[in-house]
Amino acid sequence: MTETPDKPLQKPPGPFAVIGSVVAAAFGVQSRKNRERDFQHGRFRNYVIAAVLFVVVFIASVTSIVRLVLSQS
Repeated sequence: MTETPDKPLQKPPGPFAVIGSVVAAAFGVQSRKNRERDFQHGRFRNYVIAAVLFVVVFIASVTSIVRLVLSQS
């Protein structure tokens, strides 16, 4: 891969960048720069895995909070 003036070499996003992108996208605040980085240099599989884990943790959190609130009333 050679570096061109229009598109400098970039490394693929790391695990924390993938998680950050998934969380930002879930809440609708993903920046254009990060979205373009994700589509150009990221691996689809990493984002799917992170998204599935995010959904599982989110649903478990909401379920736990609802059960805690209902048990207190």
